[in-house]
Amino acid sequence: MPTETITPRRLTRAERIGIALTSWANRLPPKLRFITPEFVGFAILGTFTFLFDMAMLAALLHWTALPFQVCVGLGYLTAFGLNYVLNRTMNFRSHAPVGGQLLRYAVVMALDFGFTLEVTELLHDAGLPAMVARVATACCVGVFTYVGARFWVFRKETVQD
Repeated sequence: MPTETITPRRLTRAERIGIALTSWANRLPPKLRFITPEFVGFAILGTFTFLFDMAMLAALLHWTALPFQVCVGLGYLTAFGLNYVLNRTMNFRSHAPVGGQLLRYAVVMALDFGFTLEVTELLHDAGLPAMVARVATACCVGVFTYVGARFWVFRKETVQD
């Protein structure tokens, strides 16, 4: 009777990069083991896309006459899209159908966007420089976004037999 051999799926370049960025989290001391590789990856990718957002906001404020809210919105939406692609491929390494994930991600994005736009403008109107207002707001939405991404958007799908 022939035996079947199962060849493991080869990791993509994005998956290998994600593992390289986060594998050290598995070697943390026991008291810090609550910091998972997925959280580390989310924080690294979130920081990268936030810096992208800030660069775009600065460029739009400097080189265009667009209203402040429009500049914040364009930078945020572009960075959020980039963050989705990077987290899906590098961090959560999801192979689930994109449709449902994208819909759930859009809900998280809409909630985050509304909060970001209003709070950033409120802080800016209160006298904070635009970039400081945006950083303060990002700190608030980061935790919500991780929880939404980890447990709802990129949740592990169970396979039915």
